[in-house]
Parts: sequence; structure tokens; C-alpha cells
Amino acid sequence: MTAIANPGAAPVDAASVLSKAVARAAERLGVSRALLAGVLGLSPATVTRLYAGSYRLEQHRKEWEFALLFVRLFRSLDSIVGDERTARQWLKSDNRGLNGRPLELIRSTEGLVRVVHYLDACRGLV
Repeated sequence: MTAIANPGAAPVDAASVLSKAVARAAERLGVSRALLAGVLGLSPATVTRLYAGSYRLEQHRKEWEFALLFVRLFRSLDSIVGDERTARQWLKSDNRGLNGRPLELIRSTEGLVRVVHYLDACRGLV
């Protein structure tokens, strides 16, 4: 991620931006810290530090890629349904296209990727 030239502005710290974005997305979707830890491949204690701002995701680790996918899931779902309550309900509901509940599927890498691809395809129709 590169900063857009803006004289006088502080440089953008990609790790801080993504760390805050993933925590906010989880909060807005009603995803527990324990589940977020599983999605990112981090310990629950590390996720607690992430929320507190004392831990930032590292760019050259798998946690970075999982965080990008999770934020992409949030953005896609938000653009399709438009409100948090409906997004939370969608995550908890059975989905025939995915053959499962998205909230359960995102616990695995394969499931997270499937849900993101599914939402990307749906978003393309909107």
C-alpha cells in the first residue's frame, strides 16, 4: 500500500490501517474475537492486543493475507446488503450456494476464500 502524495500529511502506515480495519470489520459484523483469532491464525491474546492497538499485523505473514480477505468479505457484504444487521444475519444463515453457514465456513482458509469469491460474484451482479 503506498501513500498518495499529500504535502504535510503523515505517511500512511499500512499495518496500522489494516489492523484497525480488520478489528472494525469484525465488530460491525458481530464476529467474536475468538473467531477472528481463528480466521487470522493468531492467538486470542494477540487479537486482544490488536484491538488495543498494541499489536499490528505483519505484512510478510499469512495473517496479513487473511486480514485482507476478511476486510474484503466485509466490504463486499456491506455493498450488497447495506446494513450491519442484515450482514450479521446473512453470516449466520444457511446458504445453499455455499453449502453452509458463512460464519462457520470462514473458520478455515478454504471456506474464507469461498465466501469471498461468492460475495465477489454476487457483487458483480449488483
